Amino acid sequence: MSDIAKRKRVIDCAVTPPFKEFGIVPSYMKDYYRVYGSELEEGLKTLVSAEWTPESFVAYLDSEGIDIAVIRSRDIETTFGMKIPDEACANLINRFPDRFVGLAGADPFKGKAALKNLEHAITDLGLKGIDLWTYEYNLPASDRTYWPLYEKCLELNAIVFIESSMHFRRDARMDICRPIHIDYVAVDFPELKIVGSTPGFPWVAELMAVAWRHPNVYVSTSSVRPKYLGKPNSGYETLMQLGGSVLADKIMFASGWPMLSMKQGVNEVLHLPLREEVKEKWLYRNAARLFGLDGE
Repeated sequence: MSDIAKRKRVIDCAVTPPFKEFGIVPSYMKDYYRVYGSELEEGLKTLVSAEWTPESFVAYLDSEGIDIAVIRSRDIETTFGMKIPDEACANLINRFPDRFVGLAGADPFKGKAALKNLEHAITDLGLKGIDLWTYEYNLPASDRTYWPLYEKCLELNAIVFIESSMHFRRDARMDICRPIHIDYVAVDFPELKIVGSTPGFPWVAELMAVAWRHPNVYVSTSSVRPKYLGKPNSGYETLMQLGGSVLADKIMFASGWPMLSMKQGVNEVLHLPLREEVKEKWLYRNAARLFGLDGE
């Protein structure tokens, strides 16, 4: 019996649907191609140009062992002139409501228009929160420009995903995504549901400290190979130690597909030196509780 067959259910908290409306490529991606090589660039091009349908994508999720995929809109029109409409997420969710959860895009520079769009996305389209790649706005999460968005999310009981790792956009400061900025947000918004997305070098321990300090802060493993979490001297020792014990209810699996394989990610979590009940929490139960699924 395969590892995938042994598991119960899996929520992948970061999946990009393989359709052209989701395939925006900001100019800073050249810095990622430099680091990750041409395979990333060609992989993204092939993904978007493939003959996918919503049905074939759901079948692919089945083959990868994913029960529910969290998909994301993006609004970076002010900084990069690009946008993934919230309706793109909503259309896919409406087709397969049991297979997808959506996060809205939110451009903090759009002021009242952003708040109106956010309310529409949550109230009318049924999306569950927003996803902020703060380096795309060249503003750390603690910048007051985001405060109206946080207030609106709190009002709507919506979740805020915030990038929390090093990035490779070289015309923006590296520490824009440092997890300490999430701490500042959580201090001012202790009831706001916050997810630090990507526990990455060099601030893994800092992100775990923020999640330990604040009951409302979770951690998504987006784009991190789970097999590296358990390797000695990898820098993820704090995540494994705390995520397997006092913060076992805070860690959520996310492949970041197509950056990483969904199936491979799930199998690597299953091979981590964690108790079986902790693996179940990472793969499904924590995200289900956060998103209000299955009565969790």
